[in-house]
Amino acid sequence: MPSLSDKLKSLGVKVGASHLPPPAPRPADDLLDLTLSGHAYPTSLGETYVVENRYPAGHPHGLGSLEITAPLDNLAVWAGASQLRELPPQAFAFIDTETTGLSGGTGTYAFLIGAGRFEGDEFHLVQFFMRDPAEEPAQLAALEEFLAPCRALVSYNGKAFDVPLLASRYVSHGWRMSFDDFAHVDLLHLARRLWRNRLPSRTLGNIEAQILGTQRTGQDVPGWMIPQMYFEYLQTHDPEPLRSVFYHNAMDVISLAALLNHSAALLAHPLENGAQYGVDLISLAQLFEDLGDLDSATNLYVHGLQHLDAKEERIPREVFLRALDRLALIHKRGSNLEKALDLWQEAASQQHIQAHIELAKHFEHNARDYPKALFWTDAALEHIQSGAPAIQAENRILLAGLHHRRQRLLNKLNRQNT
Repeated sequence: MPSLSDKLKSLGVKVGASHLPPPAPRPADDLLDLTLSGHAYPTSLGETYVVENRYPAGHPHGLGSLEITAPLDNLAVWAGASQLRELPPQAFAFIDTETTGLSGGTGTYAFLIGAGRFEGDEFHLVQFFMRDPAEEPAQLAALEEFLAPCRALVSYNGKAFDVPLLASRYVSHGWRMSFDDFAHVDLLHLARRLWRNRLPSRTLGNIEAQILGTQRTGQDVPGWMIPQMYFEYLQTHDPEPLRSVFYHNAMDVISLAALLNHSAALLAHPLENGAQYGVDLISLAQLFEDLGDLDSATNLYVHGLQHLDAKEERIPREVFLRALDRLALIHKRGSNLEKALDLWQEAASQQHIQAHIELAKHFEHNARDYPKALFWTDAALEHIQSGAPAIQAENRILLAGLHHRRQRLLNKLNRQNT
């Protein structure tokens, strides 16, 4: 009796596997062509995939370079991490992730983690790629191994996104990430402080162009497209579209190194490195004031306000008036009322209501010149009441206070005259 195998052969069905073509190469093999030096990387938890590049520490990036040459003292004060002052460049790790979702959450993976650190006179950039979600433990283990010599992280929005996401991924596999206690410099927070008055967008790409003076090539891809590109890779195993993702990630990490040095230099010597724009000097003054360095803040406010006249720059009115306000209050706290009064009068000449109120307070409580106090109170009321309804509504609380002050001053004047 013919066997099942014989019956299948008689029908033209091939039996066995010898006739089958060889299987398609693993996705990792394809990735060898993705960027320079791609290779599988073994760990105790399996294999992951890495792409490595090395640059001279002095590698130019826009107007600067990657190496850390600026003093870190003021940067350490701003970051609230005094240990940064003593760390060598080799202790800093620069990190950026590309993820399967931009909002984070427990279902979000960091499929590509770019990390860079200085090794001798080189900057070593490694990109840890997850060819398949099953490789995540190995990817995370490899990242920890790379970061082991470091003691500080540098990121861009890493405090809010990258680091919490990575911490959750480590926890999901049963261990706490080893770099959780590193000092952390989040340059997005600093960029917002330094350039929010001049640059409407503080994305890393825009900071690269406007501050570092470098432009990405057409190979770059918008961040919002990256998750979908990875999902497509998982379906097709075609790495070619991911070239732009690796480029995007590499530029992010390289820019972090250049931006750290630029920012440190700016904080170390603000008048030398930040004097091109008066509005930037005002931002620096506000930062130093908040750090408690009132001498540096005063100097920067003065130079910033003078610089505007010299360069004939147009500065947003609210920035200019806020600078006058804050400088005047520094002088007031330092018992230099004469300088404070000059600044309030300059601001009042531009119909700044708060300056009117400060002048009214001074003449009522310090000089006890009630007619002048009433003059500035009435001037403030006039500016508010002659404005649009929206302005009046916005200053409703001020109006109530001014009316109360006016009545009090009238009572004091009446008592003086009787």
